[in-house]
Amino acid sequence: MARQYNIKKFFRAAPNVLLASYFKKRKALADFDFKTLKEGNPDPLVAAWLELPDKQRAKMEAQFQEIYALSCQQGVKAITDEARYWIEKVDGEPFEPFMDWIAGLKNDADRAFQTFLKYPKYWKGATNFFHADSLSWWRKRKGLPKVAAQCDDDSLDKLSDKIIHYYHYEEGKGTNCTVEPFRRNDLDYFFAYPEDYSQRGIEWVKDEIKPRPHNPIFEVIFVYSKTYGTLDINYKGDRKALKHLQRFFCEAILKAELPPEPKDTRVYELNPLLEGFTPQFDPSSGIEEVHVTKMRLSSCLKQGDRINLEADSEENPNAVYELKEKVAKGLPMKYFNVSRIDFHASVVVDVSKPPIPVKFHVTHPNSCNLKYDDAGRLLREMLKKSKIERKEPEGEEDND
Repeated sequence: MARQYNIKKFFRAAPNVLLASYFKKRKALADFDFKTLKEGNPDPLVAAWLELPDKQRAKMEAQFQEIYALSCQQGVKAITDEARYWIEKVDGEPFEPFMDWIAGLKNDADRAFQTFLKYPKYWKGATNFFHADSLSWWRKRKGLPKVAAQCDDDSLDKLSDKIIHYYHYEEGKGTNCTVEPFRRNDLDYFFAYPEDYSQRGIEWVKDEIKPRPHNPIFEVIFVYSKTYGTLDINYKGDRKALKHLQRFFCEAILKAELPPEPKDTRVYELNPLLEGFTPQFDPSSGIEEVHVTKMRLSSCLKQGDRINLEADSEENPNAVYELKEKVAKGLPMKYFNVSRIDFHASVVVDVSKPPIPVKFHVTHPNSCNLKYDDAGRLLREMLKKSKIERKEPEGEEDND
């Protein structure tokens, strides 16, 4: 559950010395004495903060919200992933000194704030990764060419132009678009920001409420794996856009045609789960348990006919399967395919804290609502080990 931001919480969590450094650099609150401010007692600072001009305060508050959001384990993970790229790939330096530095800081709030102040070039990528980690409903396509993603300006402009053209003529929006690439370990992230429909919102302008038109953005996020030849896309909108977005990415970034839709489009193999489920995972992974809570069966004989099996699995992890056996006495299971499975998992992502519950589902043929956070990555690996996410045939050579 996301933590709710407010300025008092932020000032209370942030070390006074870092707050003093932040405001000094921005030439704000010059008369405020941070030396006499007691740690954890932000009331005097909040009072001074409220006296700042609205425009100045709004800009800084947006930055404070980012820092506050990344003041957690997952935020620090996003920071270190982006820092690794800059340090090892760009600067050609060893990564260990940075990790020693960040591990030696007092807490996650200190780590996020100090990174923001000392390493601003890491910040944008870290905030983008953190945002992507919070999203569900990724749509996966397999069978793409295993080639290096091209991140030069010309390739990014081509992807942007294709997105603009599609949304402009199909939906009457997307007049402008920019695409930003980031490398995260062995994955390539591309964040596209097309222009959405113009909106007219009611806002406070100084001391009056006024209507103000603005041009918001919507986002399309691509996550490409050269290792597996897969592309995950996250966007909101018409389902028919998916194939177009896949094609645009292949043509502009991979310099290849989108391969024909495979005869077997399944990314996830669900039918074996009809007979039972034994999750496979490394005992040291942090996963404590995974069990099925709901199963959707779709008729092979009549499109649209479905059976949803749902049972209380809190006390009995096999409750759904026991219910299935009762239903099978009246309906032959050979006439049904498993089209969706809901799971409940318990995962330890921080050894100093209790395991977190994770509810997620996998839908035939290629949808999964797991996030790309720490727990999500562990559970995605479990899906592979359990042969729910299908393994591509071996023998395909990578192309450089």
